[in-house]
Amino acid sequence: MTSRCGYAAILGAPNAGKSTLLNRLAGAKLSIVTPKAQTTRFRVLGIVMEGETQILLVDTPGIFAPRRRLDRLMVEAAWGGAADADIVLLLVDAGAGLTEAVRGIAAGLQGERQRRCWLVLNKIDRVATQQLLPLTAALNTLMPFERSFMISAASGDGVGALREALAAAMPPGPHLYPEDDLTDLPDRLLAAEIVREQIFLQTTAEIPYAVTVETESFRTLADGAIRIEAVIYVARGGQKAILIGEKGRRIRTIGSRAREALAAILEAPVHLFLHVKERPGWDEETARLRALGLE
Repeated sequence: MTSRCGYAAILGAPNAGKSTLLNRLAGAKLSIVTPKAQTTRFRVLGIVMEGETQILLVDTPGIFAPRRRLDRLMVEAAWGGAADADIVLLLVDAGAGLTEAVRGIAAGLQGERQRRCWLVLNKIDRVATQQLLPLTAALNTLMPFERSFMISAASGDGVGALREALAAAMPPGPHLYPEDDLTDLPDRLLAAEIVREQIFLQTTAEIPYAVTVETESFRTLADGAIRIEAVIYVARGGQKAILIGEKGRRIRTIGSRAREALAAILEAPVHLFLHVKERPGWDEETARLRALGLE
């Protein structure tokens, strides 16, 4: 049987479900997921084996109107993922429908070089069935999608058919990664992302968007446990106080839940130590952005 290998980029507006789809296709938690928009900040690669085919899935940040340097680099990372892909999956939230954001992304795809684009209508379990075909037809007027799919990334409905179609569409060629690899994401970056996920889940308002997390130390101990030290940078002192919480309760909750998640992913006991530091303007610093893989 001929081996196949290729890239499929998942593109869409914030909160369309891109990371949820990546995790569902990969069968493992590779990209953090929260109910809040703009959770993903950089490209995450998921390596999926389907028969003799290796599908290299690229989860990208949501495309939105950027304001700060971090935002601009996130959007550039998304378009960069699409530019390098054999197939682009435009993921659309069925509940949100044909928004201006979706129109803008479709226009951007048409302005690039000719590429294969598939429409993937997500969250179909939240929309009346009779609305799906008209919405799909309306979306197909934006640009010539090669194929259209209806799925629920959260439940898995329709995802198997999408994975099989992707495998069949990948070009012939050797596999680029070992078959038992799931991602190329370094453990240090994974640890920082899991901590950031808990910050998104445990805080509100501007706090999740005003922080970044960097792993300062990641080492395996003699007993097989993993010791991780991470620093959380905030833009202002008031944000630091909110993040730590009264008598340190919030930061302890963030650390405890991140530790549990990391232990499950890394399949080893984890000792996690978090430090919160105030650093105004971190989202404009080259060093901080480079740590996110955005420079």
